[in-house]
Amino acid sequence: MKLVNKHIEKDGSGYVTLRPEDDEDMWHVYNLISEGDRVRALAVRRVQTVSSTGSSDSYRVRTNLTLEVTKTTFSPAASSSQANGQGEKKEPTAALQISGKVVEENDYVKLGAYHTLDLEANRDFRLSKATGWDSVALERIEESTQEGRGAEVGAIVCGEGTAAICLLSEHMTVVRQRIDTPVPRKRKGGTSGHDKAVENFFSTVYQAVLRLIPFQTLKAVVIASPGFTRDSLYDYIFQQATLTSNKPLLASRSKWIKVHSNTSHVHGLVEALRAPEVAKMLQGAKFAKEGLGLDKFHKMLATDELRAWYGPEHVALAVDRGAVGTLLISDDLFRSSDPVKRNSYVQMVEDVRARGGEALIFSSMHESGQQLNLLTGIAAILTYPLDVEVVEMEEREEKERLEKERRVKNGEDEEHEEEDE
Repeated sequence: MKLVNKHIEKDGSGYVTLRPEDDEDMWHVYNLISEGDRVRALAVRRVQTVSSTGSSDSYRVRTNLTLEVTKTTFSPAASSSQANGQGEKKEPTAALQISGKVVEENDYVKLGAYHTLDLEANRDFRLSKATGWDSVALERIEESTQEGRGAEVGAIVCGEGTAAICLLSEHMTVVRQRIDTPVPRKRKGGTSGHDKAVENFFSTVYQAVLRLIPFQTLKAVVIASPGFTRDSLYDYIFQQATLTSNKPLLASRSKWIKVHSNTSHVHGLVEALRAPEVAKMLQGAKFAKEGLGLDKFHKMLATDELRAWYGPEHVALAVDRGAVGTLLISDDLFRSSDPVKRNSYVQMVEDVRARGGEALIFSSMHESGQQLNLLTGIAAILTYPLDVEVVEMEEREEKERLEKERRVKNGEDEEHEEEDE
């Protein structure tokens, strides 16, 4: 994403002008825009005029509208294709739509009227935050406008007759194509039908790889499957590359990694990316750190549950006590329409980092982020064990003590005693 203009004051007021360039940029924009924010962008309006004779005419005009946002809708790009080899579909793109009321004068739209804007790639828009620019929003701006950002890993998650061709970037897992080919079971006395179907399946996957996976620029390409499909598919891909003298594909062979997964569905990627050989190649990648962090939390939950807390209220208690070593939080929580809730999550991130801890903000467009959402969207690995029940009891006692002190200070206890007498 291109940062066209930035004017942010120390108190968090101000605006940025951004130009999204691809689907991942659209995802960043979706996470940046909250209810109550102001967005100024280009819109196309149909204008109708009536002449003195009573005849009417309509035409379209391009105008800039400023909306106070009431709703945002994000539709990620997705592709699904049957393995029949008949034609190619146009690549879909992510769609981001915002709705709200017009808050600045405009020649074609009344002030206060409700309107919908479609934010599109390579088109500038200006964003002002209703509650000011906090550290999480500024961090996302910095991440999304870094040079050289893009897909880092290609993946094929497959089973017998099924495959999902994926690209993984820092914040998104995009399924470029799903392939589903019927493969009959092997029968005694003849396997020609089965072998022919498998050959057809591998051929379809191979063509999809050539078309959809930029293997020359990726850090790694992972083939994951429950059984031995990954081995057979790997051998087929490089056999075909040799037969067709595909030098770029042959040169990328060292990047290809075969790993086991318990499922042939896309969520098997979380397990595949945890494999030591994959993790080693992806050291430093944001989504790899997320996966490892979630894996560490699950292991802690199974072996030392007093150091593995989850849920907004419990994690907030641990943060208040300075006990959080690693905070795991989903970007879903920062899209809360309640500014108080959002600010509380931002404060947790800042508090953990201020004390030297690590705060991992998970993208809910990755499988690891979706798994974290199943755990309320927030979890923490503590630096030392704490019993939740004991902490909650201590908190109640502290509240009662403070309430009693307040009442004594205000003379409320003396009044109650007089009433009792």
